Amino acid sequence: MKILLVHNFYREPGGEDAVFAQEQRLLESHGHRVIPYTRTNLEVEDASIRGKLRLLNTIVHAPDSRKQMAEMLRSEKPDVVHIHNTFMVISPSIYDACAEAGVPTVQTLHNYRLLCPAATMFRDGQVCEECTHRSLVQSVAHRCYRSSRTTTAAVALMLTAHRAFGTWTTRVNAFIALTQFSKRKFVENGLPAERVHVKPNFVESPMTERQGPGAYALFVGRLSPEKGVTTLLEAWKRLPIPVPLKIAGDGVLLPALRASLEGQRMSNVDFLGRQSRDQIRTLMHGARFLILPSLWYEGFPMVIAESFACGLAVLGSRLGAIEELIEDGQTGLHFHPGDPADLARVAAWAWARPVAIQAMGRNARLKFDESYSPSLNYERLVAIYAKAREQVRP
Repeated sequence: MKILLVHNFYREPGGEDAVFAQEQRLLESHGHRVIPYTRTNLEVEDASIRGKLRLLNTIVHAPDSRKQMAEMLRSEKPDVVHIHNTFMVISPSIYDACAEAGVPTVQTLHNYRLLCPAATMFRDGQVCEECTHRSLVQSVAHRCYRSSRTTTAAVALMLTAHRAFGTWTTRVNAFIALTQFSKRKFVENGLPAERVHVKPNFVESPMTERQGPGAYALFVGRLSPEKGVTTLLEAWKRLPIPVPLKIAGDGVLLPALRASLEGQRMSNVDFLGRQSRDQIRTLMHGARFLILPSLWYEGFPMVIAESFACGLAVLGSRLGAIEELIEDGQTGLHFHPGDPADLARVAAWAWARPVAIQAMGRNARLKFDESYSPSLNYERLVAIYAKAREQVRP
């Protein structure tokens, strides 16, 4: 099969970029020919008035992307076009080019951009669904994208225009949602249920299962408000005994988080900064459990799949995808999101019961083998491609 793989890179590298590269390698390893079409938001750095007007046109309908896509479709004649991200310089204009060429399209829903200009459904420290319950005007009023009314308005205009055009309901043959929770949210807000297929992400390289009880609790992730690290530290202050905690990651909150511990006599908390993938895997093998205290819905936290791959139980917020992916009492434990007292209770229980947590870790590894391996992911992916191709056959 010949697959045209499309991705718009953000200014800062992220999980979507990693999944795009992983799936390209997965498809190529099974003998498919993959043709990548990529652009980057670094192309739109002009902050002048003219630059902002050009950006507005680009976000809604980028003529150059559509032209390039039409040319690639004519020359390469792919069997399917799989789109990971079009925001912001590729734009949804490429769907029209695919429809005109009669080539089936698949869209991965990595985040909530089709429902929320900020893509996170998170505002002021909590889940926000105002734009789905009311209108996209709410996002402009609250400056949800980059804290700017102008740029938020541009994204809201793009969403409004393409909803009116029926771009996503008529131009996309199959969607990939990463969880059942995500599928439910998108279907509730207008995507056709029969075209939304659930396929989680996967862990590419094999990981050996960890041994031993583990010597510390572990957090891995971006240090930003939606990740709930402040809740984690508040919980750690309430623990009856000083449990070692390693925090791997960097972000805007790092200085404030470090400052919050000054004078608290909390030498058991260690900020490690940004870590490589190999370093994170080493940390996972030495941990007793991983903690995911997110305050937002998340898309598909790769850290859960990676933890499961090495047999590490996860303590996670009872919220959205995290609640779905972690089976309470089997592969980890749940706690109330944003509630440091409940997190402290659950963490203290888990730390005091290493045998029970090890058993949950073994269950987590079984869950990985059942759901998140490359071979299973490949089967699901090509089955979705087949469904998309059925939609455009004469």
